[in-house]
Formats: sequence, C-alpha cells, structure tokens
Amino acid sequence: ADEAASVIQFGKSAKRSPESTQIGQYGNGLKSGSMRIGKDFILFTKKENTITCLLLSRTFHEEEGIDEVIVPLPTWSARSREPLTDNMEKFAIETELIYKYSPFKSEQEVMEQFSKIRGDQGTLVIIFNLKLMDNGEPELDVTSDPRDIQMAETPPEGTKPERRSFRAYAAVLYIDPRMRIFINRHKVQTKRLSCCLYKPRMYKYTSKRFKTRAEQEVKKAEHMARIAEEKAREAESKARALELRLGGDLTRESRVTLRQAQNSAITLRREADVKKRIKDAKQRALKEPKELNFIFGVNIEQRQLDGMFIYNCSRLIKMYEKVGPQLEGGMACGGVVGVVDVPYLVLEPTHNKQDFADAKEYRHLLKAMGEHLVQYWKDVAIAQRSIVKFWDEFGYLSASWNQPPSSELRYRRRRAMEIPTTIQCDVCLKWRTLPFQLSSVEKNYPDSWVCSMNPDPEQDRCEAAEQKQKVPLGTLKKDLKTQEEKQKQLTEKIRQQQEKLEALQKTTPVRSQADLKKLPLEVSTRPAGESQSRPPRPRSPPLPDVIKNAPSRPPSASPFPKASTQLKKSSSAWPSHSTAKVASMLSKEEASTSRNQQHAVPAGKCNSTSETLSRTGTAAKAPPGLLQSPKGSREPSRTKAAKVPALKKSATVKCLQASSTRKRTWPTEGESEEEEEYRKEKTKRGKVAAMKEERKDSGELTDSAGEEELAELKKAQKDKGLPVEVRVNKAWFTGRVAAVQLGQEAVRWKVKFDYVPTDSTPRDRWVEKGSEDVRLMKPPSPEYQAPDTQQEKEIVVAEPSTSDCVRIEPDTTGPSSSQETVDLLVQILRNCLRYFLPPNFPISKKELSSMSSEGLLAFPL
Repeated sequence: ADEAASVIQFGKSAKRSPESTQIGQYGNGLKSGSMRIGKDFILFTKKENTITCLLLSRTFHEEEGIDEVIVPLPTWSARSREPLTDNMEKFAIETELIYKYSPFKSEQEVMEQFSKIRGDQGTLVIIFNLKLMDNGEPELDVTSDPRDIQMAETPPEGTKPERRSFRAYAAVLYIDPRMRIFINRHKVQTKRLSCCLYKPRMYKYTSKRFKTRAEQEVKKAEHMARIAEEKAREAESKARALELRLGGDLTRESRVTLRQAQNSAITLRREADVKKRIKDAKQRALKEPKELNFIFGVNIEQRQLDGMFIYNCSRLIKMYEKVGPQLEGGMACGGVVGVVDVPYLVLEPTHNKQDFADAKEYRHLLKAMGEHLVQYWKDVAIAQRSIVKFWDEFGYLSASWNQPPSSELRYRRRRAMEIPTTIQCDVCLKWRTLPFQLSSVEKNYPDSWVCSMNPDPEQDRCEAAEQKQKVPLGTLKKDLKTQEEKQKQLTEKIRQQQEKLEALQKTTPVRSQADLKKLPLEVSTRPAGESQSRPPRPRSPPLPDVIKNAPSRPPSASPFPKASTQLKKSSSAWPSHSTAKVASMLSKEEASTSRNQQHAVPAGKCNSTSETLSRTGTAAKAPPGLLQSPKGSREPSRTKAAKVPALKKSATVKCLQASSTRKRTWPTEGESEEEEEYRKEKTKRGKVAAMKEERKDSGELTDSAGEEELAELKKAQKDKGLPVEVRVNKAWFTGRVAAVQLGQEAVRWKVKFDYVPTDSTPRDRWVEKGSEDVRLMKPPSPEYQAPDTQQEKEIVVAEPSTSDCVRIEPDTTGPSSSQETVDLLVQILRNCLRYFLPPNFPISKKELSSMSSEGLLAFPL
C-alpha cells in the first residue's frame, strides 16, 4: 500500500542515482502520461499477500468541485479478500468512490481485475474516458487493426510507421529490448536496430563539449557535501561540549549519553567524507571527455526510412533525424540509419522523453554524427560503385525513392543474404542470430519462439551464452590541410573581406533629393560586368530629365512639339550648373565621335530608339543568341540610312550593357576616373571590333576566331549562379545555373534545382540557353519586370524597360519610324508611372495600363 501510495507523489523515484542507467528518474511519467491520453485511470497491483486499488480521476474532482488531490486507495488480503484497514469508515468511502467513478461498479468486478494479474505480483493500469478529437472520435484508433493501436486520421502515405503505429514504435522503443510487450494480446516483435542494417560500422566519438548535465551534477554534489559537512561539524561540536560539561561524572547514564553523541558524530563524519569523495569524483569527471558509440548501417529493406535514432539510457528519444548530406535531400547517404545511446551524464532528456533539454549540445551531437556519417559513406564506397546500381542490386528498380523494393524471390533472397535474422527467445529473452537458409526467406516466426527452435546447435538452448554482435570499428579521418593550403585559404578570405569593405566604401545610399543632386553624371554609365556577377536588384530612381534629354548631336526639326515642350518644362527644374556640366561633357564626346565615326561610338550615345531600329533592322536574320554574343550583334543593318554599321552595332551592345547596370547604390566622385578609363577602353574595343569586321569582309585570314571563342566562353561562364526556372513535365521548377557548356550552335546550361519531388524529377538537368523550357526567374519586386526567356528579350520590342537607356530622345533620321518612336515614348512614360507609383497616387496601375497616349500627355505630373 505504501508503494502504491508513492505512485501519486510527484517527483517520487527510487531510480534517481548518478550511476543509474534506468529510465524514469523524474517520478511523474505515469501521472502525466495517463492524463494526456484520458481523464481518469485506475491501477490494480499485487505483491505478496496484498492487493491494492488506486483511482486517480479528474472526473471525480470536477464533479465534486474539489481543489486538492484526493485518491481512493483501498487494500485487501490476496488470499481471504478481506479489507486490510484500521478505519472501516474510510475504507467504505474509498470503495464507494471507485464504484461510482470507475467502470467497475461492484466489488466482484474489481476482484476480477486482480485475477487478470498472473503470478504473485504485478500491476494492471486501465485508462478510461479517452481524449476525443473534434469529430467526437478517440485520438487512439483501436478498431482498424485488431493487433495494433494507431493514431486516428493519420494517413499512412508520407508518415513514418513509428509515428502512426504503436506496434512499430514499441518495436524500436529500446535499443536493447529485454522485455516482452503485448498489444491487444499479440506480442510485439522487438528489434535491435544495429542487427537490422547492411554493413554496420561503429565509430567511437569523444568530446569535452557535453558539460551541462555534468555541471549540474557537480553543483548538486557540492551542495550535498556542504550540508553533510555542516551536520558532521555540528555533531562533533555537540559531542565535545557534552564531554566538557560532564567532566568527571562517571555515572552510567552520562557515559551512555556521551557515547551516543560521539557515535552520531562519527557516523555523520563518515557520510560527509563519502559525499566529499563523490563531489571530487564528479569534478574530475567534468574535465574528462565523454565517449559515445555511433553505429551506422544501410536500411536495404526500406531505404526511405533513414536518419538518426538517438536513445537515452536505452530509451528512444528522437528518430529519423537527418544529418550531414541527408539534409540536402540527394541520394548521397540516402538509406543510411545511425544509432547512438546517450547516457544521462552527457545529455538530459525532457520530461516527456521526446526531446533533449539542452538544444545547443544536442545540435553539437547531430553535427558530430553528420561528420561521421560522411566518413561511413566513404568507407562503404557505395558512391564509387554507382548509387543507382547499388540499389538496383537489392530490387529498387523504380526511379521514385519512396517506392518499396521488388518482391521478386531473387531480390528477397539477395536482401536476406546480407542481413541475418535476429530473434529474441520468449523464455530467457536472449537474442539469437539464425543461420541463413533459403527456405527461411521472409518466414514468419511464432510469437512464442524459444531457443530450442534455433537450427544452430551451439545456440539451441537457453543456457547458452548470448553472442555479441561483431561490428567492425571505423575511424574518422579528418582532412589535414598543409601549411600552404591554410595560408592560401586565409589569404583568400582576407581578399574577399577587403573587396567587401572597398565596395561598402565606394557606395553611397540615396536617401533624398539633395543626395541625388550631389552625385556625378558617371553614375549612369557603370560597367556591365558588375551587374552580371551579382543578383539583380530593384531599379534606381529615374535620372533627371536634363541628363535624359541632353542632345548628343544637333537635333533636327521635331514633329512632336507637345512632347518636347513637356520635356523642356521638366528639365528646367534642375540646377543650371548641372546643365552646363552635362553640356561640356557631351560636347567632348561629340568631338570624339566625329573623328572616329567609322570605328567607335561614345559611351553616352545609347538610347532606346537606336536599340529598336537596330533590332527591327536585323530581325529577319538575327539568330536566337543575338543578345548574348557581341559577335552575333555585328550583323550589318538593312536600313538605307545606316552608313556606319559598326557604329550602330556597338551602340546596341552597349545599350544592353547599360540596361543591366542600374543600381540603387551610387558611386562617389572617386570613381569618376575609373569610369573615364572604362569609356576609353570601350572606345578601343569598338575600334578593334570594327577592324576585325573590315578584315572579315575583305576575306583576310586572321587568328582572331580563337580569341573571339575564348571571349564568348568567358562571357558564357558569367551565367553561372543565375536564378532560372526550367520546365519539366509541364511544370516549372526553380534553380540556379551550376555549369555552362559552349557548343558549336548554342550555349547549354546545367541547372541545379532548389527543390523537386524526388519521385519523378532529377535534381539537375542540362538545358539549351534561350530554349522554350528555360526562363530567367522573375524577381519578387514589381519594380523589375524582366522577360521570362532570352527569346522574349529579342522578340518583344514594344515593351522596353525604363532602365534600358540612359537618355531618351526621338531619332528623326528615318521618317518611317516616327509613329514607332511615339508609341515607344508613350510606353516608357506608362512604365515610369506604373513602376514608380507613389503611395497616394490618384489613379491605379490598371487604369494607367489602359490610358491612351492623349490621356498620358495631359496627365498632371
């Protein structure tokens, strides 16, 4: 009865000792666990000649309105079934409460429950008034499978069996099962995971990082030692004081009293010494590294069930924890299961045994297991022999990772040959490994299997010693870097950090109109190479109209006086010294243009009109890769007015480069020299390009083809890292360009997908750049609307980006293009208004899109 009463005491546990390897050291498991499943539980226990019943009922407390915990606890004699009590009135009240609030309404029904306990001792726990779901059904489904208890409304597809089935969970609940578990009167075939794996291998891991639990034990030991020392000192002081007080009194009573005080002091001193030794031992253990044994193996029976199984004192805490390469979702380390048993002194579990208390040290454990998992994958050398062939050998013929293996007899035999059957005796509970027999492939062994059924003559009796599993020992081999490699890596890191620092120093955020006025003109002509190496960002604010409309050659009579008036009005809002600076720079560029008209083009002369004309002029002959290659963009234009083809082609290329260089961060004045050098370099390149074109037209043989191929290859390599979308089986998947291959006809990209369902799609794919199955990924910002594919970039001319050009001016050299220019200007204005929409704008984007050109012209800017 006293032991039964301890059940309801919170925190009562007889297994709480530092050296204990038993689970359940908190003393709250039965109460908290049963109250999670249902509202009430009743316990029947038998020991020697005593039978006791205990009822813990929330229903009783709620209906009676009781705040304190009252637990009926009647006791009877096991033989005579007579009450064992001194207070019959109390006994009667307790039994009446049991009959009222339990499923057993009479003494006879209660005694029948004791009869279910076979033997002289045992315990029976019955939980009733189970928790219900919203639909009124119990959370635990006991009807679907008569041999199991399952979680209701949990689909088997995509759910691990141990998270759905109590039978599957109980089978792996203990790392080395030494008990018999029955569910609905059917025995559970427990497993030792390390015996169920292909090519198991053990790795010993030592670390000094696991200190939290040990530090707690040291503090507790210090506290206990201090209390024991104080008690011993107090007892010794009392004994000395008594001895002085008695003095020469030699009576028998005084001698007895003195002896008792001295004995008490000696006993307490011994206890204090023991506690001090325990404290010292724990302090030494705190500095010693903790050793753990990692066991890895391949689950060839069900490869989709992989991950780490982490036990604490032989009890499962976490399962299917992905570590190392398994987190990436690839085939590397797929199907590998890891097992580790962590003692209390290394990691402490939470009260519900579903997690560990110290999350930081638990993450450190997972990281260490990930490193050892990589080593195991190297040691078994599956990847070297081809992962696909390895799984094909065991019957995994489907491309879907989650599909079960083939049930053909040859594959079943192949799997059975690699993993011998290990079964537990129903009598002695020892584990026996059966020799392989073709006739026993997938044979169902009875629940009551005993050692005498073992075909191995050395292990066919319970008296034979249990054979230990022989697991080969592996070693973690760390990649030792040479001094030169370490120095090289350190130098590279320093260089990268310096580049980041320089980039931060060169950029100035624009926060106001005043900041914008301080910036130089060169902010609009940054090199295109910078933007190609970085991910696209939202567009920068529109440049002042003075810069947009500064003439690069004497303008002819414009047929659009209204539009020019509007532009002039907007340009007058900017300071006059800006205009003077712009005019002086443009006049210098105009002079250089007139001198080198056949070979070069100024950097500032890049507008959407020239781009449109050069595109429409070559639309019939332009190949799909026109916009990717400078070589392809040198094809002569068919317009009569174009007397200098090299000029227009290089202008088109530079316009494309300028369109990708607009940023939200602006360079400081210190960068103007770099921009000047860049413009000179571009001019030189234009000369070289024009000279090569002339040589090619005249038929001279040169070795420039190899150089151009090298340049194209370098430019193609800049596509690496681009975010793209690829169409596979009529569905689009996101990814990044991992590799680039330059072919004779086209450029091919190797795209590594961010995420794909592994049952139907590979994790990377080669695609042809510019094809219909690939497109650049659209950024989330509405301020940047890039074309979906490279082809759209060539075909769609009527919807250019507002940042395609630095300046916008109508090209009136060809009278046939006047209407086209007006449409283009209207579209650019519409895009401007749509992209840079202020918060309190009186009109929506949809209305702007449908507004006519007359409405846009009269729009109150």
